[in-house]
Amino acid sequence: MYETLTYVGGVHRHEEMEELIEDLGGFVLQENMLQMDLILTLAVPIEDVEKVKEKAKELLGEVKIAPMAGTEIAVVSPTLARHHLPHAACDIAEYLRRYGAKDNMIGLARGAGKGISRISEEEKQLINEHDLAIFALGSFKHCIKEKVHLFEGINVPVVVTGAPKIKVEELPGATAYISGFGRIPRRLKRGENIRALKKLVKVVEEILDNRRREMAEDPPLVPPIVVKSEIEHQVHAIRNVYSPTPVTSQLDGVRVKLNYERYHKDIENVKVYEYKLKDIAEIKPSVMYDYILVKLLPETSLI
Repeated sequence: MYETLTYVGGVHRHEEMEELIEDLGGFVLQENMLQMDLILTLAVPIEDVEKVKEKAKELLGEVKIAPMAGTEIAVVSPTLARHHLPHAACDIAEYLRRYGAKDNMIGLARGAGKGISRISEEEKQLINEHDLAIFALGSFKHCIKEKVHLFEGINVPVVVTGAPKIKVEELPGATAYISGFGRIPRRLKRGENIRALKKLVKVVEEILDNRRREMAEDPPLVPPIVVKSEIEHQVHAIRNVYSPTPVTSQLDGVRVKLNYERYHKDIENVKVYEYKLKDIAEIKPSVMYDYILVKLLPETSLI
């Protein structure tokens, strides 16, 4: 079993941490470099967590458990246009990254307007490729309640944020609702904003933990982090991808940032233990830039 961790430290000597993780048989899931600070999302064997903590202490860094590591989250805004004040959505996305999540900002093409907001089938498909979706909505209760149709057809858990207090039962299709956000024309730096962000993180972690427990009843044959590692080692084209996290881990698979038409055969033939990936996963084109989406099949479907 692997434990997912977040390491926060300086850039200086960070390669020592990466070498230790490799020596322990662990994986670097995500690497974010922010000026002189480094945030690593890791997966290491549970019995070796203390060794990682000791190394972090030596490097004057910090290690903490990261329940969101290995997940991909969609942060959805009715629009990312300037007039819709996307500050809250941007800060939500940035805050989730601190806890190990890989998130994508999605602005709906026609999501603005109480009476005219719409979501296309393609946008729904894109959102459904993620592990969880956060809809960053506005400041008025009646407006938020009028937009519940945006969640219809979304098969992943949906967390809605907004300014007023609303019972989640009033929002059909939503798994949870977090107040304290809304259309705020500034960064979320005040005390009440930080408290709302922390509550959001707690709720998202609980939902993801519940999904993990459900999946544990019928898990895939191999963990997604192992698939990610094998793809990175066996498909050389990955080395030429300059997008962040060329192979992105999800709860039930990975997203490979290579063109489907050109590289899906290479992905299908990746060897994971004694299996070929095409035998234990569904490999299909992603709605996102024609990337490759690998969804691992549960054990019972392979019997």
